Amino acid sequence: MSASLAAQAWHHLSPREQFRRWWQARLPLTDTWVLGQRNIYILPTRAGFVFALTLIVMLLAAINYQLNLGYALTFALTGAGIVSMHLTHGNLRGLTLHLRPAASVFAGDAALLEVVLTNPGRTRYGLALRFEGGVAPQSPIDGSASRAFAWCDVTAGGQQTTHLALVPATRGWHAVPTLVVETVFPFGLFRAWTVWRPAGRVLAWPRPEHDAPPLPASAAVPGAETSRKRATDGGEFEGVRPWRRGDTMRQVVWKKVARSNELVSRETAGSGRQEVWLDWSQTAVNGTEPRLARLAAWVLAADRAGLPYGLRLPGQDLPPASGAVQRVAALDALALWG
Repeated sequence: MSASLAAQAWHHLSPREQFRRWWQARLPLTDTWVLGQRNIYILPTRAGFVFALTLIVMLLAAINYQLNLGYALTFALTGAGIVSMHLTHGNLRGLTLHLRPAASVFAGDAALLEVVLTNPGRTRYGLALRFEGGVAPQSPIDGSASRAFAWCDVTAGGQQTTHLALVPATRGWHAVPTLVVETVFPFGLFRAWTVWRPAGRVLAWPRPEHDAPPLPASAAVPGAETSRKRATDGGEFEGVRPWRRGDTMRQVVWKKVARSNELVSRETAGSGRQEVWLDWSQTAVNGTEPRLARLAAWVLAADRAGLPYGLRLPGQDLPPASGAVQRVAALDALALWG
């Protein structure tokens, strides 16, 4: 976005939104946030203002009617309010917040965010986490936004993990929104909160095409050599080949490893000698995002079939392999292409 367009977009924002963005830009980007005197804010709640107004009325009534018990009750309640303010602020002070790296998801799915709260002091009650700006955290179960807050307590000297969910709409990197941690414990007269800008990001893969066409035809692996042996527990032949990146532990022939001290993998007759290339030019569909969606569907299909596969994108090739590492590498390449 050019400077002129950015300036126009800025002027179209409300003063409140301008102040909010200016304030957030001043906060550091960090995945670990320690709460202290400088980053905890506190103000009376609506109930707190009503409580203060009630105290003023009680004081005026005690002065007007010269009620000693009225003075005593007013000052006692005022002291309770001041203690409540101290307890509310102390319910956050000293906590350490840490955001764990989030796993990649497909665009449109909920990415689970894990926030670990570490408490070095007494038990903390009634802590609420939410996304700043009124964005409700998604439910990690069904993806709904029915909960406005994620609530938790943290035991004395312990840790508590709280989950929020972010739903990226498009592929690529997505910054974790600004988080707010707040409390109104114990009486709800004051609200203490902190504003935290995590540095973490969530990678969204292209959403796979529904009912994608079959995989492209596989081809023989050039120069593939397979040694044959007879299985010890049956009469079927099975092949043995050197271990390759992406092979699962179940494919490893542990008896041969014990004898020769070399990692080898099992392959049945006719398997392991074919590989498929998932090529951008073979998608037979127009548009960048539809092509990426089809390639993502092919990656998942090849992974389910256990086929070694490679990925060809304009200006980028991923060598053939199989397994979870290859699946993640291929989907990452699709998410970040362009």
